[in-house]
Amino acid sequence: MRDLETFLHGAHVDDAVFELRPDYRALLVAVDGLAAVGSSSEDELLAAAERHAGALLETSPVDELPHIAAWREAYRAFGAKPQRTRNSLEALTRRAPDGLPRINALTDLYNAISVLHQLPIGGEDLDRYVGPPRLVRAAGNEAFDTVAGGADVVESPDPGEVVWCDDAGVTCRRWNWRQGRRTTLRDDSRSALFILDALDPMTDDELNAAADDLVDHLGRLGPDPRTARRLITNPNA
Repeated sequence: MRDLETFLHGAHVDDAVFELRPDYRALLVAVDGLAAVGSSSEDELLAAAERHAGALLETSPVDELPHIAAWREAYRAFGAKPQRTRNSLEALTRRAPDGLPRINALTDLYNAISVLHQLPIGGEDLDRYVGPPRLVRAAGNEAFDTVAGGADVVESPDPGEVVWCDDAGVTCRRWNWRQGRRTTLRDDSRSALFILDALDPMTDDELNAAADDLVDHLGRLGPDPRTARRLITNPNA
């Protein structure tokens, strides 16, 4: 049986990332013992997220929503152009009024929670990890497996780009822009890692409320799934 607490204890956010955004917090949620679920069981939650995004966009342009605006600033800090490579929260919020994607139960779940609580969330297959997760500024020679033009390719991030990685390569580029294929959640995933990203003005209470909502719904996707969580904050803040 996997020791989730030990796995999370090995997670690390590099000081160079906190230098970009001293207010950054990563809340990691690890879960084991999930049942294999193919088609989405989260239609009601997705529909609620779509309605919520629609209501937000009736009162404010998407790039002026508080947490999306904060992530746009964070992207500019490491040289990314947020109008070209949108953080995952912005991409989903823009898409939600016309319908969020239906992929699989786990992915649909965290996408819905992301929109409802207005924070970027990434989901990874824990069984496909090689070593613990680390958030670093890339050297530029790391491997990132993705799809381009319908073909499988291996790319490298830009030097200085903020990336999540493990011992085998990059798992997510540009902080929370695009996830790699190797650790993508699948219909038969039984263990998962969820990364909830927060910047000011999001509070720790709001961040934990999003994690509570996620864990509550995860509890319905297995007979008795085990979960653990860890909040990583700036040690110099």
